[in-house]
Amino acid sequence: MQREVKKGVTAIKQITRRLRKAYPNATTELNWSNPFELLIATVLSAQTTDKKVNEVTPKLFGKYPDAFALAKAKLTEIESIVRPLGYFRQKARTIVSIAQKLVERFNGEVPKSMDEMLQLPGVGRKTAAIVLGTAFGVQEGIAVDTHVQRVSQRLGLTQNKQPEKIEQDLMALVPRKNWSWFGHALTLHGRYVCTAKKPQCSICVLESYCEKVGVPQNDIGSSLFQ
Repeated sequence: MQREVKKGVTAIKQITRRLRKAYPNATTELNWSNPFELLIATVLSAQTTDKKVNEVTPKLFGKYPDAFALAKAKLTEIESIVRPLGYFRQKARTIVSIAQKLVERFNGEVPKSMDEMLQLPGVGRKTAAIVLGTAFGVQEGIAVDTHVQRVSQRLGLTQNKQPEKIEQDLMALVPRKNWSWFGHALTLHGRYVCTAKKPQCSICVLESYCEKVGVPQNDIGSSLFQ
């Protein structure tokens, strides 16, 4: 069967349509009940899994439910709670610093703009885009994590390797109203289908629109027969 690989606007329409069908309500797999919790959980998720973060945050938010409480926390107590996540000392310092900044500058509330979010310690465009889009529905970027980077490159939607440039490429293709959802959908697709090793091409809804950039031929579809 002749491949349907097409680039640009035509491809993104088909990719978006198929992703929408597969992941209609794509969102973060982190557990959160307010913007503050989502922000802190997202920062903690660096270099670890959402599942592990979800195991830690109930205790963290039970004891420190808002920015005012976390800003006054003893660093050693935060370290003991987030220790299972790895890089726990750095993460503890970062989330306490974020809380202090929220209290000092934003009256304890998570800001609703990219410029203000980027003023928070340790918060980059990826974290800001996730929080803004997921918690507030504010479309100011596409969160580019390792999954989004891998999938977008394999699809041929970008040739860049730097997250900031990949984000710019994707924002130029994807309608702004879909930015947050699209990032989450690509993350889920990369996490469960277009995996780093042995991507499941034979069951991928995007297969006919994928250029399979960087995917060894002997890896295509092989995961079904392992």
